[in-house]
Amino acid sequence: MKQIPLTASKRTLVGRKVKQLRQLGRLPANIYGNQVPSVAVEVNLKDFTAVFKQVGETGLVELTVDNEKRPVLIKNVQIHPATQAPLHVEFYQVDLKQKVKAKVPVELTGQAPAVDQKLGVLLTLLDEIEVETLPADLPEKLTVDVGKLAQVGNTIKVKDVSLPTGVTAITLPGAEVVKIGELVTKEAQAQAEAEAAAKAQAQAETAAAAPTAVAPGATPQAATPTAETPKTPPAKTEK
Repeated sequence: MKQIPLTASKRTLVGRKVKQLRQLGRLPANIYGNQVPSVAVEVNLKDFTAVFKQVGETGLVELTVDNEKRPVLIKNVQIHPATQAPLHVEFYQVDLKQKVKAKVPVELTGQAPAVDQKLGVLLTLLDEIEVETLPADLPEKLTVDVGKLAQVGNTIKVKDVSLPTGVTAITLPGAEVVKIGELVTKEAQAQAEAEAAAKAQAQAETAAAAPTAVAPGATPQAATPTAETPKTPPAKTEK
C-alpha cells in the first residue's frame, strides 16, 4: 500500500491555547504508538482534510516531523458538532513488520432481488468489520455483494465476506452484516396498531364487568341492609 505524505511540526501550544492554532488554520494533533513516546504536533488543516478524505482510518500516512518520516494511521478524529470541522487528531505510529487491528468500512454492491420484487427491505447491521493484518495490507474497504439475497430472512455474515490475503477478521464470524427484513407498509402498520388498541380496550371492559372473586371455602357475604332512622312522632299540642 502506498503511503500518503503529510507534513507536521512539533507543537508548543497546549490546553486551551490550541484555539490560536485553529484560528491560523492549523490542526493540533498527537503521535503515539507501541513503545513510542507521545509527541504533540500540528498539521495544516486543509492538507489533513485532503489526506483523511483519501485514506480514512485504514490507509497508511507518511508523516514527516522535523525531517523524520513516520508511518502512521489516522485515529480518533474529533469533530466540531456544528461546523463538522476537525478539532484534534491522533496519529498512531505503526511498525510495518507487526500486525495491527483496525475497523474497515463495509461497502454494499449489487441489488437484492428481494428488494426489487418488494418482498422485503435490506437492513444494514454492520457498517464496518474489525480486522487484523500488517499495516501495508490494510484494505481501504470490504465489498459485500447483496445480489443473492432473494428471500426474507436471507443474511450475509462476517464469515461470508471475502477478505484479502493476509487479512483476518476479528469481528465474530456469525455476526450479521446485512439481512432481508419483512416489508411493512404504512397500511399494515396502522391496521396492526388499531387491532392492538381494540384488543386492549376489550380486555379492559371484560375486567371491569367481571364479578369480584371469592376465595375457595369462603361464604359470600350478603349485603348489609341499611338501617333506617326511626321517625320521631309529632309532639302533642295541649289544648
